[in-house]
Amino acid sequence: MGRAGKTGKSSLPLVAIVGRPNVGKSTLFNRLTGQRRSIVTNEPGITRDRIYGVATWQGQKLEVVDTGGLVPDEKATMAQEIFRQARVAIDAAAKIVLVVDVRAGVTPLDAELARLLAKTGRPLLLAANKVDAPRVEAEVLPFYRLGIDPVVPLSAEHGGGVAELLEELVKDLPAGEAAPEASDIALSVAIIGRPNVGKSTLLNRLVGEERAIVTAEAGTTRDAVDTLLPVEDKWWRLIDTAGIRRKGKTKLVAEKLSVVMARKHLERADVAVLLLDAAEGVTKLDAAIAGYAHASGRSLVLAVNKWDAVEKDSYTLDTWAKAARRRLKFLDYAPLVFISALKGQRIAKLQGLIALVDQARRQRVADKELKNFLRTLEVERASVPGGRAVRITGLKQIAAAPPLFVLHANLAKLHFSFQRFLENQLRERFGFTGTPIRFRLIPVAAGRRSRSRSRKRRR
Repeated sequence: MGRAGKTGKSSLPLVAIVGRPNVGKSTLFNRLTGQRRSIVTNEPGITRDRIYGVATWQGQKLEVVDTGGLVPDEKATMAQEIFRQARVAIDAAAKIVLVVDVRAGVTPLDAELARLLAKTGRPLLLAANKVDAPRVEAEVLPFYRLGIDPVVPLSAEHGGGVAELLEELVKDLPAGEAAPEASDIALSVAIIGRPNVGKSTLLNRLVGEERAIVTAEAGTTRDAVDTLLPVEDKWWRLIDTAGIRRKGKTKLVAEKLSVVMARKHLERADVAVLLLDAAEGVTKLDAAIAGYAHASGRSLVLAVNKWDAVEKDSYTLDTWAKAARRRLKFLDYAPLVFISALKGQRIAKLQGLIALVDQARRQRVADKELKNFLRTLEVERASVPGGRAVRITGLKQIAAAPPLFVLHANLAKLHFSFQRFLENQLRERFGFTGTPIRFRLIPVAAGRRSRSRSRKRRR
């Protein structure tokens, strides 16, 4: 699988939302774009990566990017990365909105950011946020000293003043061409895994640029980061999710919310790439995350990352693969690939597997082929507990993505062992690589009664 050209960015004029931590940037972003993409809590420093969306005002569209809270002089690695990521958005922006907290008054950091932003030469607007009552409006006046014009009082939480901000934003903005619509996106891929297995590194490798923050600190990504990627003649949406922790291991509200959001974003995907750490092996948490993907009906590719850092002999790969299959028995249908996101090893193979499992996910088997399949199926060797032979009188695929089959059989319920047998036989005959298969059982007697009632109604 090859990549064509650059990543799928919008050519709409870009507006960057910047400001110090906890002034309401993400709330404003969600309000402007009309979607809950950025995590919003009372904890400062929630947004770390750049989050993109599209706002529309009076028929004109503009791209909006939410950035992490800026602390320019902070020496901590994470703060430096947030500032560097924000600079990427600032340098590409047609206009910049500096968000301040009216209730906190003008802080030294607000003044420093205003001074730094003035040096960019970009048109600036000041959003005086948290003006939630008429008495607060007077507190906006001191912010005019920052030298940014216009100053727009607003409440991102309640929506007051947002229309006025949009009116200012669209002034003198050139028209542009939007990124592909949802209907143009052929495939959505979620990159999932526990913290610090290399999800953001893989995203950056796939798109060929630093789209997401990558540091050695576990749990760097809290929001999901969407990026459009052209692959041959199609568009893929890549979703870099937050590292999923065990429920008991999440302390901060933002971390707990990021886990919920990661599982929610997983449901937006067609295919999930579960990243495993080659040095650490498959853990209980890996198995739990895989279970989330399997239960949600996502197709799966298992990618063993950091393979370049493992000391190897001629048996290492086979030993690792067998151990992984033992720990993840319920994912025996998912292909396994050994990669290095950092070095780019086998990334093309990973892309090929993603395309393969997506094709299998959408596969439909004709009724005639299923009838032939049943004729050759050796059902007598698959029985439910108690030794009762299973008799199948019908099998029909009624849905794809993931594939769903209606099964008519002399069973009161579909026992796990027989379901596994039937699933394995279907995979052996028709493939369905990397995708879970669902069954809906109709007991033979119930099916006959239903058909009898249908005949009576037709009479």
